Amino acid sequence: MQTNIEDLRSALRDFAAERDWDQFHSPKNLATALAVEAAEILEHFQWLTEEQSRALSGAKRDEVAEELADVLLYLVRLADKLDIDLMAAASGKLLKNAAKYPADKARGRSTKYTEL
Repeated sequence: MQTNIEDLRSALRDFAAERDWDQFHSPKNLATALAVEAAEILEHFQWLTEEQSRALSGAKRDEVAEELADVLLYLVRLADKLDIDLMAAASGKLLKNAAKYPADKARGRSTKYTEL
């Protein structure tokens, strides 16, 4: 079991290489696959109420977990193809969001940062 992004990235490289799939893993194709998988997550929640979305059955939760895993795998593979350090990018984005959404102004609000 992979325990960090780098291990997962390496395992995905090996997985693709063993199947000769690298030829299909262009950034465009991976971004498309990522969007499709994200839509498949949404499909599980499409007609649920807010309350129902918070109380998924065990089987439904397992299905959502598989879709989340697909999104993560495509995301990591895309970042690898573009030589993007996902952890550094995420850390940087979190810092930018903290500046855009100061806790004292954004707490309890869903307002866009330009309207705080």
